[in-house]
Amino acid sequence: MPDCTVVVITYNDAERLPRAVRSVLRQTLRDLEVIIADDAGTDGTPEVARRLMDGDPRVRYLRRAANSGGCGAPRNDGIDAARSPYVMFLDSDDELPPHACKSLLAEIERTGAEFVSGQISRLFESSGKLHPYYPSLFARRRVVAGIREDPELFLDCFSTNKLYDTAWLREHLVRFPEDIHYEDHVFAAELYAVARRFAVVPWTVYHWHRAPATSSISLSVDDLENVRQRVIAARLSDDILRDYGASDLVPHRQYRFVRQDLRVYLNPLPLRDVVWVKEFASIVRPYLEEIPEAVVERIPPLDRVCCRLILDDRIEDLRVAAASLTGPRAAPRAAVQRNGRTYWGTSVSPQLDITKLRLAELPFSHARLRHEITAVSSDGRRVRMTVRTYDPFGALPAEWTAFLQLGKERVPITPEPTGEGGYVSEVTFTPSRTCEPRIGFTRVSDGRTTTDRLLVDPRLEPIELPGCTLRAEGYAAYLGVRADPAPKSAARRFARRLLKRCGTPRTKLRAYKLLIKVVRPRPDLALFESDVGRGCTGSPRAIYEEVRRRGLPIEAVWSVAKGRANFPPGVRLVRRGSWRYLWTMARAGIWVDSHGLPLDFPKPRGTRYLQTWHGQGIKSIGFDAPDLRADFDRPRAQWRAAVARWDALVSPSAEFSRIFPASNGYTGKIYRYGTPRCDALVRGEVTGDVRSLLEIPPGRKILLYAPTYRDRAKGSGQSVRVDLEALAEELAGDWVVILRTHPVERYKLPEHLRHFVRDAGSYPEINDLMLVSDALLTDYSSVMCDYAITGKPMLFYIDDWDDYRLAERGVYHDLPAITPGPCVTTTADLVAALRDLPAGHASYADRYAAFRELWCADEHGDAAARIVADFFGLPQQAGTRRAPREEEAAL
Repeated sequence: MPDCTVVVITYNDAERLPRAVRSVLRQTLRDLEVIIADDAGTDGTPEVARRLMDGDPRVRYLRRAANSGGCGAPRNDGIDAARSPYVMFLDSDDELPPHACKSLLAEIERTGAEFVSGQISRLFESSGKLHPYYPSLFARRRVVAGIREDPELFLDCFSTNKLYDTAWLREHLVRFPEDIHYEDHVFAAELYAVARRFAVVPWTVYHWHRAPATSSISLSVDDLENVRQRVIAARLSDDILRDYGASDLVPHRQYRFVRQDLRVYLNPLPLRDVVWVKEFASIVRPYLEEIPEAVVERIPPLDRVCCRLILDDRIEDLRVAAASLTGPRAAPRAAVQRNGRTYWGTSVSPQLDITKLRLAELPFSHARLRHEITAVSSDGRRVRMTVRTYDPFGALPAEWTAFLQLGKERVPITPEPTGEGGYVSEVTFTPSRTCEPRIGFTRVSDGRTTTDRLLVDPRLEPIELPGCTLRAEGYAAYLGVRADPAPKSAARRFARRLLKRCGTPRTKLRAYKLLIKVVRPRPDLALFESDVGRGCTGSPRAIYEEVRRRGLPIEAVWSVAKGRANFPPGVRLVRRGSWRYLWTMARAGIWVDSHGLPLDFPKPRGTRYLQTWHGQGIKSIGFDAPDLRADFDRPRAQWRAAVARWDALVSPSAEFSRIFPASNGYTGKIYRYGTPRCDALVRGEVTGDVRSLLEIPPGRKILLYAPTYRDRAKGSGQSVRVDLEALAEELAGDWVVILRTHPVERYKLPEHLRHFVRDAGSYPEINDLMLVSDALLTDYSSVMCDYAITGKPMLFYIDDWDDYRLAERGVYHDLPAITPGPCVTTTADLVAALRDLPAGHASYADRYAAFRELWCADEHGDAAARIVADFFGLPQQAGTRRAPREEEAAL
């Protein structure tokens, strides 16, 4: 008896069937069987199945005598034929990841569950990217004692991301209906109604392939019969729950319909004609009328608006609202603001309430204007269009100028009032390159601008122009210009291939090592790099500015990463990793860096390397950090050699000197003068008008939220752990949050929080943010040590403290024991601490003083001057602090 049976259902899919079956045969669980359940296909499936059986005895083939018209019958055939204690289902156009069967089998045997459910991820074949389906459902590994314990799991109605106890399915007669589509919705309803114990795991167990041109039941959303089938499945699912005495669960299952099923049809709704939309509304309206209002209130505001418009049979308004669900998420044509609430359209109704989107509260640069192209034509070279602009929230000031934005080009336009609160613009332009045309308005009082895309009929026929094409982009249909691909000659293609082959990292490293043998470094040439080329900031910039201030005869070159800006005018730049960058490394007699120049590149003989580092704090570092503490020789040797290049290290404090050198194997010169980048904090020097640049209203207090990344989830956005939406509900009238995520993090701020949160991840100078803020909120970030210089309040959100110190990064200090401010683990506690901030800050005075003594005792505001005077071999200027605490060597 095999350990597991995987039932692969197929119908006229001979081409992709082998891929699905092989994904099962390649499972790390070897003792399994594959049942190919063929729903009487008319293609070459029998021959393909025979070849698969000949190639592996674990494959069996079942074929129905006649096509059943759905997926339920072949899956039931698989349940009946399974010879193992556990069974899974796989569609022939999808795949299982290698460890799916083994990991689910281990979990079901460990927990004694009736079935185990795991993450299903959509695999977009055009890009190869995986997108998890409702990852919040699978965030925790757990055992659920019945669906009432977690009714949100009705959103997971797939049959393919689960491993089932075969005997349990047969005993309880849990089977798939065979006469409808969306049979898995009905199957899942019965499964949840019967199950008393099931498990959920957080890893991906199923790859749901999404091909650009695929015909399947779930993707045939332009067919009105498909809509009818989904409504039928929804009604049957509700009836099953009632038959099992679970009527209280019906609203939770109906939430799935309005949250997920209905959205499948609403997203592409702008593409449909009025007749289709009207028929669609008539199909879903009777079922929507049965759903309690409390269920509809749980879904996002614009989804709720669409439900109301369906019920009211407002077809044209429905198409307009549906176009705002995706893409540019355009503002409505009209809105009503009453008693602090905002409503979609021209009438007031609870289900038209869109206050939660905060569109009426956005700063001017994010103002929600709506620009609709009502007419467009071309003479073969130029484009003429008429654009209707709506200002539903009164965002436009009394005085403004307007323009059409074409990439970096701006074309002045003159919108004329319509007399109905909007404007009409006659626009003529000549497109030449790929861009998304936008209409923008500039506020005369301060020069600030706001721009929005141009909405167009999604059925617009592409307009061919010399060198480019105008077309509608996406469901929401905004105007896009796409340049025609330039023809490439054979010589050019050969040159590109040659450059690509010669430009590999290995080739560049070999060339560099040869170069430093024949080229002598220039003592007057310095290469500066901060944050791996992300900007001109931090201690390297402070050193650079001090060199410039002194007028030293040193030519400075700054390393810049691809797509980065915010470098001072006139600074000589070199693209990081380029051939010119390697030449500069080889020729520069001075390197100044805050993170680490390319690790494998040796320092030329005669070059001196000043390592300023980029922070201090409680987190483990160097060979104690997760990426190096494992006993793998190559990365440890690589880092050891990289550290050996340093000639001098900047140390902000005695505590840094105690921990950092030993953790990194550094034994060279140490400068304990303070931190160059913190000189500005000591002196209180702000380089820009942060309030104006970030559009912070007068009178609002500023909370700087600066969390650090999590090593096991870099780039995931998971470091932003505070519930910003709940924080906004409580504090938006008094506070503004400046969100400064770590440079390696990838977090997209939701649109409905832009009224309260300012995304400053790319703001060029964090010192300015610290100086303008009223308090700091962080977790384990080294920013806490710099911020202590200001003396202003700090709060610490450490809901994952135990995991962070024991399983994640590891720490050198017991943070809750030394923090100069309260540690909180819930948003409610954070709100309470902010409301009692002055008293709370005063109560931590002694600990704050001890914290500053630990990390900031050497910060006197002259670190850059003293380091430049010593490292660059220059006489110290009059008035500069004497007797540097310079620590030599062997620690």
